[in-house]
Amino acid sequence: MITPSYCQMMARYNAWQNHSLFQAAAGLTDGAREMDRGAFFGSIRATFSHLMWADLIWIARFEGAEGPGGTITASPDRYDWPTICAERPKLDARIAAWSWMVTQDELDGEIRWHSFALGRDLAKPTAVCVAHLFNHQTHHRGQVHAMLTAAGARPDDTDIPFMPDEVPEWR
Repeated sequence: MITPSYCQMMARYNAWQNHSLFQAAAGLTDGAREMDRGAFFGSIRATFSHLMWADLIWIARFEGAEGPGGTITASPDRYDWPTICAERPKLDARIAAWSWMVTQDELDGEIRWHSFALGRDLAKPTAVCVAHLFNHQTHHRGQVHAMLTAAGARPDDTDIPFMPDEVPEWR
């Protein structure tokens, strides 16, 4: 069952892992971040761009707000590296704030939206969509972790039980 405490834990995990990956990626050159490394979206930066775009769409849906628009196919090119670095910590804080405000009744409810990817309106249990948000993040961060490791960078462990009690501040 998806609960508010699960959302809070996963929001902390999201911020911790993003901090680690961004610290590791900061040590690479722009060329190394842009190199096509065979992942679904190609490069480290493009994968981070897609993930930020998707997270913005989902958190906006949960908040009942307007998302960034655009398409999945355009998402890898939507954000450049300086924008991603400036905006990702704000987005992680927004996800964390939502996780502390969401109620069990909301999680037990339904969310409706128009999927441009499928070309139709959808209605799904909110808990399923929340599980997707956090699973999608983990999936693409795993790709970034592998690309960073292949590039010689050293991100932190990814195991939830090893998550620190406090997520480090972004620098």
